[in-house]
Amino acid sequence: MTPGLAALIHPHAVATLREHLRDDAPFVAHGARASLAELYAVPFLASLDALLGAWPDPVHVHLPDVADEASSIDASPHDAAKLFASGMGLRFDDVHRYAPTLVPWLADVRAELGLSALTAARCLVYATPANKGTAAHFDQNVNLVLQLHGTKTWWLAANTHAPRPLARHTMGQGVEAELQSYARLPMPAAMPADRTEIVLGPGSVLLVPRGVWHATHASTDALSLNFTFTAPTWIDLLTAALRSRLALSADWRETAAASSVASFEALLRELAIDAQHWHARDILDATEA
Repeated sequence: MTPGLAALIHPHAVATLREHLRDDAPFVAHGARASLAELYAVPFLASLDALLGAWPDPVHVHLPDVADEASSIDASPHDAAKLFASGMGLRFDDVHRYAPTLVPWLADVRAELGLSALTAARCLVYATPANKGTAAHFDQNVNLVLQLHGTKTWWLAANTHAPRPLARHTMGQGVEAELQSYARLPMPAAMPADRTEIVLGPGSVLLVPRGVWHATHASTDALSLNFTFTAPTWIDLLTAALRSRLALSADWRETAAASSVASFEALLRELAIDAQHWHARDILDATEA
């Protein structure tokens, strides 16, 4: 089977997963390991020992005070192995750099999800010790999680405090300034009572849409591969197109100064007139090319 969503969620329909993503609803598929043979054949995904033995970069270690990347340090693979044995989770970033097999999977899954060509796509690997997990949080990106080895329980819940967030947040931690501007505060201190529980085993695939609260607990040592997509919002596409357009004007490139406020006011009036002739398709054609 060729790389892509169909292989990840076999035998489920890709359209079903897209509907869940559109509705910010998690989606899970179990037992697709046979269609994922190419991923399981990546040598350093065979086990945590294989990954640590091959990994050339520092490893992110989640400290026990939060058990989340909100509190982490970098360690050598040798030291990371010791810290994992003492109960700390590990994160390996951008693993596709060292596994060319993963690159077409990233590209095909991104396209099949319908995400912008400007999406930042990467693969991460998470190692979780038995009887440990990750603190409740939400992400500003879309995640497709393939459970490679071990068993991990996930709890997921809708985010009514900051739907479609532009930043990550971990329960109990500070809320960054921009997130405060649109979130309903205070943030919850515990997972909502109406959370959903999902147990992932080897070959299970879980879609975690952007902004969904989630927490995890591994019943055994567990290793998972994440396809992570940080997609632009309409804000990002508009501001990118706007900057490109305004950069053509020497007047807009003038150094900003309070003494030039009258000139700035005139530029804004001109922009308001110009914007009446903009069309969404033109912006998409420019940013997606």
